[in-house]
Amino acid sequence: MVIKKWQKDKAVKMRMDGKTYSEILREVRVAKSTLSLWLCDVGLSKPQKQRITKKRLDAAKRGGAKKKQIRVDQTSLIYKNAFKDISKLSKRELWLIGIALYWAEGAKQKTHNISQRLDFGNSDPRMVLLFMTWLRVCLKISKDDIYLSIYIHENNKHRIKQVRRYWCDCIGIENDDIKYIYYKKHNLKTYRKNIGKDYYGLLRIVVKSSTYLNRQVEGWTEAIYLKIKEGKF
Repeated sequence: MVIKKWQKDKAVKMRMDGKTYSEILREVRVAKSTLSLWLCDVGLSKPQKQRITKKRLDAAKRGGAKKKQIRVDQTSLIYKNAFKDISKLSKRELWLIGIALYWAEGAKQKTHNISQRLDFGNSDPRMVLLFMTWLRVCLKISKDDIYLSIYIHENNKHRIKQVRRYWCDCIGIENDDIKYIYYKKHNLKTYRKNIGKDYYGLLRIVVKSSTYLNRQVEGWTEAIYLKIKEGKF
């Protein structure tokens, strides 16, 4: 490629006008390495540098926004396909899911506490709703046999009405269904991420007179474990 003098002169002038490399290359068709060589000694004023910096930042923002939109579109497609995989949930499937959930998150009976009731707590309203549904549908636990409590840091006392409404809306209960509020002493060194307006504490669910039922759930988990261990699935 024959490089003409007017190309270099135009490139230098555009640079002195505060144009970016990308803007120059759109009008002066040369290799970027050649352009860098031409412009290495071209000084820029403060306003020109500011303009170029702004152009770079704007380009980075556009690139970030595009990547974010691609990620959002991909996630939407993944969810759409995932919903097809879970088109219907049987009562038995719900029963097994509930057992596994309690196995992971619920209170277990121990040698020093053989009278442990069914006791489950979580800050994820989806898990709480699943557990409440499991109790009602699979274990036939009545509403009157359930204690609901909120555990939250004491520096959120001023938000407690909002917190109550959040849990009521998430799992379909009435305000009066939440009997107790327990305030935890605030730890300023906490590593929790959700400590702002998106923090709603933990909802604890305790079933009355459920010591025997807790043992039954433990038996179900042990049976699942043995089937997996034996490869019977």
